[in-house]
Amino acid sequence: MSSLWNLFSNDLGIDLGTANTLVYVAGQGVVLREPSVVALNSHTREIQAIGAEAKQMLGRAPGSIEAIRPMKDGVIAHYEVTEKMIRHFVEKVHNNRKTMVRPRVVIAVPSGITQVEKRAVREAALSSRAKEVFLVEEPMAAAIGVDLPIQEPSGNMIVDIGGGTTEVAIISLSGVVYSKSIRIAGDEMDEAIVNYVKRKNNLLIGERTAEEIKMTIGSAHPLPERLTMEIKGRDLIAGIPKTLVVNDEEIYEALAETFGAIVEAVKISLERTPPELAADIVDKGIVVAGGGSMIKGLDILLREATGLPITLASDPLSAVAMGVGKIISNPKLLKKVAL
Repeated sequence: MSSLWNLFSNDLGIDLGTANTLVYVAGQGVVLREPSVVALNSHTREIQAIGAEAKQMLGRAPGSIEAIRPMKDGVIAHYEVTEKMIRHFVEKVHNNRKTMVRPRVVIAVPSGITQVEKRAVREAALSSRAKEVFLVEEPMAAAIGVDLPIQEPSGNMIVDIGGGTTEVAIISLSGVVYSKSIRIAGDEMDEAIVNYVKRKNNLLIGERTAEEIKMTIGSAHPLPERLTMEIKGRDLIAGIPKTLVVNDEEIYEALAETFGAIVEAVKISLERTPPELAADIVDKGIVVAGGGSMIKGLDILLREATGLPITLASDPLSAVAMGVGKIISNPKLLKKVAL
């Protein structure tokens, strides 16, 4: 059955993220990884660019072009734009393979998503020429993507820190025993950095600069060595461009509240875990995936907060995409985990 299923090589797994969209093609792996950004003509509402090209326009486009993120907090904020973005990515994958067969699609969604939001995701995918659409919870997909033994009768804990949401889940026997989804993740970190630099230095920086600061010198735990970075923005007092040097201690301070919320979500999840599964997690520890897990010192912060072993995924950005890919290639698993 599995080999027959794999003949449908047009089947797709999609990690429809707030920051990035990844597409997995059955039998080929992750073939597309693009920012979830769309550039629109602000007058005609026609699409000018999608993905990497559109992201280059964030904060740099003229008034006639508006670069937006159609996904917010892991769910659809702009329905028609999201539909067109999904269609663009699906067609891009198909054109590369010279086929336009309608695919079966598995899409990862946040565990806290509402029925209305689920329907919006399904309809957007169906409108992009999908034959069938299946939804899977993001932490389940991430757990499968990092090869956790989710089908066994033992507790597995995963924390998936994405762009719009942080998903914490306890998984056993192919089911989510407990999950907590908070809409605090990478985007909130960027916003916290923008606000901190604005408040402390009277310097206005853009979203892309904040993201670069986060990835270069950002940390969830004090670092042993001082890191500095030169940034550029607009002086709010003089109104002219200005260059400033910031260090890791400042960015750690800026991000402290955001990471505090993530730690709190992890602690609440541990408190709600059944005793037998909690015993398994003491032995196995917690696996952390998603782009947010790449922040320096996150493993140390979580280890100190929980006293448990912390394992960072080897390819955190692709964990969910690899998971939906494995699910679309395995009909028995799909039947167990689809919403």
